[in-house]
Amino acid sequence: MDRLWDLYDELIVIRADPRTDSWFLVHSPWPPFLISVAYILFSYNAKHLTENIPAVKLRWALIIYNFALVALSAYMTFEFAVTAYLSSYSLLCQPADYSNSQLAMRMASVCWWYFFSKYIEILDTVFFVLRKKFNQVSFLHVYHHATMLINWWMGVKYVAGGNSFFIGMINSFIHVIMYFYYGMSAIGPHMQKYLWWKKYLTMMQIVQFFLILIHSAYALYTDCDYPKFLLWAVFGYQISLIVLFTGFYIRSYRPKRD
Repeated sequence: MDRLWDLYDELIVIRADPRTDSWFLVHSPWPPFLISVAYILFSYNAKHLTENIPAVKLRWALIIYNFALVALSAYMTFEFAVTAYLSSYSLLCQPADYSNSQLAMRMASVCWWYFFSKYIEILDTVFFVLRKKFNQVSFLHVYHHATMLINWWMGVKYVAGGNSFFIGMINSFIHVIMYFYYGMSAIGPHMQKYLWWKKYLTMMQIVQFFLILIHSAYALYTDCDYPKFLLWAVFGYQISLIVLFTGFYIRSYRPKRD
């Protein structure tokens, strides 16, 4: 038991990034883990939980929510890109900067905001459930939302910066486009004629996963000075997303044979 406690102490205290350890939801793995479990249980039982509740119209809430996430995603894209540029980051291999310099703390801050945005995005599922759009609460949807809470807890807990900036930057950029699409769609059915490009959004999502996969593979191949367990975690996670999103694309957009 003492050895387990020593291992826990090493992982949670000794190896933690001291700059971010006291930040909201960062110190302990239990809040993100328990919220992730609660989210999965909520999603799995969504139909049962709402069987006696009529579908709710949330037009204005969806418009405000989606365009607010467009703004937040644009801010994070800008912060990741500009801070990396000012810090002379390498796109190929960038060790984490654990200093308290202004730029290092700026990068750590936007990493935390990216991590926290994953909690905000859980509202995607809540809105689907309240509107009784249960087909949208798919395994892919729940898996992606639930795992991002854990993945980016590890990122902010141990390496708030360095190589992980690339993931946050490219994903935030994709989310600008994605939530813009959702926001326009929420305005009303008359906007659908302007939203013919939905399948290209899915294609962009798949391309981002390949780019992140290659980025992580290169860092592993060149023995980049970045925690190997995180690089392997990113590598494996991107494979799972490529498989799931490609399957979704094939089911949704390939011509169906009679």
